[in-house]
Amino acid sequence: MKEENKDDTHSKVCIFYILHYRLISAKTNRCPMAIARKRQISLVDTKYYHCISRCVRRAFLCGEDRFTGQSFEHRRGWVEDKLLSLAKVFCIDVCAYAVMSNHTHLVLYVDDKKVNRLNDKAIILRWHKLCKGTLLTKKYVQGEKLSKAERIFFNQTVEQYRERLASISWFMRLLNEDIACP
Repeated sequence: MKEENKDDTHSKVCIFYILHYRLISAKTNRCPMAIARKRQISLVDTKYYHCISRCVRRAFLCGEDRFTGQSFEHRRGWVEDKLLSLAKVFCIDVCAYAVMSNHTHLVLYVDDKKVNRLNDKAIILRWHKLCKGTLLTKKYVQGEKLSKAERIFFNQTVEQYRERLASISWFMRLLNEDIACP
């Protein structure tokens, strides 16, 4: 029996998931985004998710605005670069993506086992690539000794960052913030 590598498995599952999602959407004719993302995600049921993010007020993400004739095609590269850089930091794999004129489609795999294997320093270093961090996390990275009280707060912060690094909501938030405010 031939063993499949992780990439082959990801591809097969993603293709199945995309087709399955389209079939469900076509049958029910309902928009699946009516429920908050936090309530839709259950890593016990599946670790693969199809996420859609749309522009508002007829705004264009990329492509040519047919009303004004203005081209926003240069933004496609921004979105792709940001998406791929986030995937390197988060414990979330991007299986597939499409950047459309006014929205994006992402198929994401949440690797919660990977985030749980990372030690405190790895978690902090990853988070610092995204955000400033706190005085305590900076102190820890510089190798300074933390007091018992500081250590308690530090441990809480590390757990919060660990959760965020496996959170689709945080992934989408940071992706969309950079796109909205370049």
